Amino acid sequence: MSRIQKLSLPKTSQLWQHVQPGDFIDGYAVESTLSPERAIEVGLSMPIWAKALLKIRNTIMKPLGVKTESKSFGEGAIFPCTYQSVDEMLVGTDDKHLNFRICVLRENGLIHMATWVHRNNPLGRIYLAVVMPFHVLIVRDAMRRIARAAA
Repeated sequence: MSRIQKLSLPKTSQLWQHVQPGDFIDGYAVESTLSPERAIEVGLSMPIWAKALLKIRNTIMKPLGVKTESKSFGEGAIFPCTYQSVDEMLVGTDDKHLNFRICVLRENGLIHMATWVHRNNPLGRIYLAVVMPFHVLIVRDAMRRIARAAA
């Protein structure tokens, strides 16, 4: 299985058009021959423990008026597709507390995954600080599943 690398998202990505000073953006990569669409499908098919965390998040955030859709991606989902090409896919949404996108980019034999977050207000800053440890676990787990699916 391919080793997960912490790498900056290549500057060729459409995601960079969203990034403003002070925004959060991370980047990971694994060797893979998957299409971006298949990598998103594999990466966002969350394990039971991640689904449980999302359910807790939705229960806490719903009274605050934050989006709490339960489907991961596709029509009416928390991660709708906002851009797609042969080698890249962006999913995510804009909400009152923050705007976010998840990018999957295929380039030079690697699948890159990056998350961009623009915090819109204090709730967005607090939210990102609280979910960050879980975010890292979920993304690294997604990258492991993408690496395994390509093997």
